[in-house]
Parts: sequence; C-alpha cells; structure tokens
Amino acid sequence: MITLVAGLVVFLGAHSVRVFADDWRTARIASMGEQRWKLVYSLVSIAGFALIVYGYGQARHAPVVLYTPPVWTRHLAALLTLPAFVLLAAAYVRGTRIKARVGHPMVLGVKVWAFAHLLANGTLADVILFGAFLAWAVVDYLAARRRDRVAGVTYASGPISRDLIAVGAGGLAWAIFGFVLHGPLIGVRPFA
Repeated sequence: MITLVAGLVVFLGAHSVRVFADDWRTARIASMGEQRWKLVYSLVSIAGFALIVYGYGQARHAPVVLYTPPVWTRHLAALLTLPAFVLLAAAYVRGTRIKARVGHPMVLGVKVWAFAHLLANGTLADVILFGAFLAWAVVDYLAARRRDRVAGVTYASGPISRDLIAVGAGGLAWAIFGFVLHGPLIGVRPFA
C-alpha cells in the first residue's frame, strides 16, 4: 500500500504544482526552459504512474474490503465511463462546444472516471486510488476554472461536427477499452 500511496503523491503532486505553487512553477520554467521543464515533469509523472500501477497491483493481492457494492453499481460505472472517455476526447479535439462549456474536459473526465470506479469498487486500495484521483480532480478543476475567470479565458467553439468527432472518438475508445483492453490490462472485464 505504501508504494501505491507514494505513486499517488508523486503523480498527483506533479499534476498539482500549478494549483499550489504556480509562481514556483513559472520560475522553474523561466530558469530551465519550457522543454526541459516538460521533460522533468514527464519523467516525474511516469515514475509516479509506474509506482501507482505496481502498488495497486500489489495491494490487490491482499485486498482489504471496506464495503461491498451492489452488482448494479458495476453497470452504472461502465455507463459513467462513457462520458469520461468523451470528455477525454473533447480535450484533444479543437473547438468543441464541450470544451467551450466545461473549460477543462480532461479533468472533468477524470472526476467522472474516479467517481464511477468508487461506486463499483470497495477495497481499501480502490478507495485510496480512486478517492485520491477524485479529490485531485475536484481541486484541480476548481483551480483551473478560477484561473480562467481571472485571466478572462474563453474557449472558442466550432461547428457541431467537432463535438460529433469527440463523441465518436470517445465512444470508440470506451468500447475498445471496455470490451477488449480492460480485462487483459486491469484484470477485470466490465462487460463479462
């Protein structure tokens, strides 16, 4: 469990620098240069992610059950992850109305994903993993929206076709991950 927590601290800590130490981040970028900053940020994030994956895998060998969710929550979680994937796709398709409306669709997608998984999983490792991601996403989303308001940032929206692309790409990614990849990668088949 310590490895999982350490990974979460490293990964989510790196992703929280702009929330809690934006001036420090700006100074580091100025002194290091943007490319070096991105390299260090990426390496730290990858290290944190690797610790999360390893730590979560280890914790699943001796699960500590906190609650046993009803079976229907698995179906709800599978359904909720669909908009999470659409939001993720909307973060990368320029000019979507989705991004114009929510501002930071990837972070909102992480919130939905984490919440869905908390509904369907009740071990201590699940609560730590998905709870940490949910808490981080709530704080990060509020901070990002506040930064946007202060800076007067608005996101342009293009034709509805861009949203249709995001919905199609997100839906396709959701189907591939849920029906094909989730089982081999995570060890759980959500649609079995």
